[in-house]
Amino acid sequence: MQDANKTIVTEFILLGFSNFVTFQNILFNVAVLAYVVCIFGNIAIIILVRHDPSLHTPMYFFITTFAVLEIMFVSVTIPKLLALLVQTSKTISMLGCFVQMYALHALGETECFLFALMALDRYLAINNPLRYAAIMTKTFCYLLAVCPWIAGFIISFIPTICTVLLEYCGPNEINQFFCDLSPLQNLACSNPFFSNLATQIAAVLSVVFPFITIVALYTHIINTVMKIGSTEGKQKAFSTCSSHLIVACLFYCTIIAVYIRPKGSQNDKFLALMYIVVTPPLNPFIYTLRNREVKNSARKLIRHLLWEVSLS
Repeated sequence: MQDANKTIVTEFILLGFSNFVTFQNILFNVAVLAYVVCIFGNIAIIILVRHDPSLHTPMYFFITTFAVLEIMFVSVTIPKLLALLVQTSKTISMLGCFVQMYALHALGETECFLFALMALDRYLAINNPLRYAAIMTKTFCYLLAVCPWIAGFIISFIPTICTVLLEYCGPNEINQFFCDLSPLQNLACSNPFFSNLATQIAAVLSVVFPFITIVALYTHIINTVMKIGSTEGKQKAFSTCSSHLIVACLFYCTIIAVYIRPKGSQNDKFLALMYIVVTPPLNPFIYTLRNREVKNSARKLIRHLLWEVSLS
């Protein structure tokens, strides 16, 4: 009789920012701007690297990989946020919710592993410059670049499938603007113990381990740079990894703020905006404004385009 009275959940309601009517109008404009800037900014980086042979190095190859990843990440989250802000209906199908949740975590975890890989690249370039070119061959770079994607999509699959297999028969309101593991686990009628455990293990493997790796590698990098005699040499060494370090710090600070702090407050949604809406459009600017080679490449490409326009 108890089972017969259970309601079968076929869709979820994303509450988003429905309680903040005035803020929704502002957020819509900010989110549109962030999405456009992020897409075109990362496409610009990809075009610059492909167009300029001087940028055909392992470091810029990984930066273009990161640019592709950023485009995919914002495309999973921001369009749905925009739809929630303008539509009366706040529902999302069960399948759509699970797909978004998996894509979000798979891409986010891939990003963590890619940050560690980029730190390894900088470590080899600064700590082992004589063997760097021999180690980081084109084939080896391609193999390395595939690894974060495989690791991210496999590791995130386990907690996702454990969450999908939970029974949902009661409340279906998610106090967030996207589908996430923790809110869904809290809505489950069945015991989410194994789903929670799988989520925690995945977090350690895909977030904590890459973070420790980045810290360890940059500790060695800083030690090596400090031993360089000339000030110019130190500045050149730091300039090659400062952009990556800033982007990684922004990413991890927002991730820690959202997922490590206690859950359940309205602030969760606003903190989530930081790594979904605010930081992605900043990343292309960080990689270009702090990088002389990219800025020079951009100037050359603009001059080339203007020259072609003048001839036509």
